[in-house]
Amino acid sequence: MYFIFVRCVIRISFQADSCICSICKKRGPRLHICLHCIYFGCYSGHIQEHAHRKQHLLALDISHGRILCFACDDYVYDSDYENQACEIKEISNRNLGLPHQYKSWEPSLIEQELLLEHPRRKRITHDSTIGLRGLINLGNTCFMNCIVQALTHTPLLRDYFLSDRHVCQFSDRPDHCLVCEVARLFQEFYSGSQEALTLNRLLHLIWTHARHLAGYEQQDAHEFFIATLDVLHRHCTGANANGGDSNSHQCNCIIDQIFTGGLQSDVVCTSCSGVSTTIDPFWDISLDLGTTPATGDTSKVPKSLLDCLERFTRPEHLGSSAKIKCSSCQSYQESTKQLTMKKLPVVASFHLKRFEHSSRFHKKISSFISFPEHLDMTPFMSHRRNNNNNNSDLAASSVADEPYINDNRYSLFAVINHVGTLEAGHYTAYIRQHRDNWFKCDDHIITKANIKDVLNSEGYLLFYHKQFLEYE
Repeated sequence: MYFIFVRCVIRISFQADSCICSICKKRGPRLHICLHCIYFGCYSGHIQEHAHRKQHLLALDISHGRILCFACDDYVYDSDYENQACEIKEISNRNLGLPHQYKSWEPSLIEQELLLEHPRRKRITHDSTIGLRGLINLGNTCFMNCIVQALTHTPLLRDYFLSDRHVCQFSDRPDHCLVCEVARLFQEFYSGSQEALTLNRLLHLIWTHARHLAGYEQQDAHEFFIATLDVLHRHCTGANANGGDSNSHQCNCIIDQIFTGGLQSDVVCTSCSGVSTTIDPFWDISLDLGTTPATGDTSKVPKSLLDCLERFTRPEHLGSSAKIKCSSCQSYQESTKQLTMKKLPVVASFHLKRFEHSSRFHKKISSFISFPEHLDMTPFMSHRRNNNNNNSDLAASSVADEPYINDNRYSLFAVINHVGTLEAGHYTAYIRQHRDNWFKCDDHIITKANIKDVLNSEGYLLFYHKQFLEYE
């Protein structure tokens, strides 16, 4: 038996084109090659005819690599051959630049012995504390601890890492991969231990791949969150650790599957009403809390998350100082701009912009902004918002007649708060576990909380998870 190591795409393309049935000259998914001589035959009868006429009783299905025995009239399997075929396929994929294939976990001999010694499994009950771990503050690292608590309690992300789905893209240097470290953290979080964890390895990797966060001073939790998603995204896709397209529209990595949405921007010419539309990916939505710069009207200051979203998706007049060149008018015209949600992510992350920075001053906005336990994003979708520009009470509008309303409903599962001043503050987090159990995470200290505590907190980063998931 001969194995061909593929070195280039052109060669394998040529080989594929040359594989046709020796009799009918057809290609197909059930094409077989005789293992006794050089003969290709389709499964429509020609490979069977050759086998009985020549008594060549073994053939290989070239689509799937399975051996067909005509004496048994069935496919036969050999463990040594299967392992060798997997190794050859891995080498071929690597030579072709294809991604690593997912391999399910197979226990080693030592792991099999341990499973036999400990047949009983831990059962997670409603009041179980598995998954709750305090995190040691390494010196102004409360911002990191809160983000890690939110990520490790993101349901789909937890399921992904605990099912061992990650295949390292840095096989020569796994200690370089942030995704490997996060996978290890998930195993630690859900191991059943209650001892506080130290995130020194995670901090080192973040400093290595996001240099602007390196240092022992207090960092912004929102900035750390975005930087962490960016590095995880790049390491999931095997992109260069120091660059690469970190917001690819076509990316299907676990980070983009969970956190990426589509933001639609419609710019309307005030002269001809021509519309220019662009759709950009986003990982979170940053919402202003202060007065509208153009008016300074304090009566328009938002008081709730819904107010913030209503203002975020409201048409904005760009003014004479920001004229655009209209493709229809072929001249620079004033315009209005409106942002809406074209595609909602599985996890919607909202950043309440409590820190204001200008050339004259820096301050924190500590005003209370209410946010709901359950959120319906339907009023802020592109198809809905563009048809209701004149409705000032979008948040309360009825959407019961829309069949897809459930797809846009979210439940709160994590809240990050900042207490103190801009110069001297501290981050804490509320996380939800087992549907209705809430806990407050303050570095290594974890205490029981309730939904009232959560909804009465100040709120800096809000994390919502979709109640219903779409399957493609």
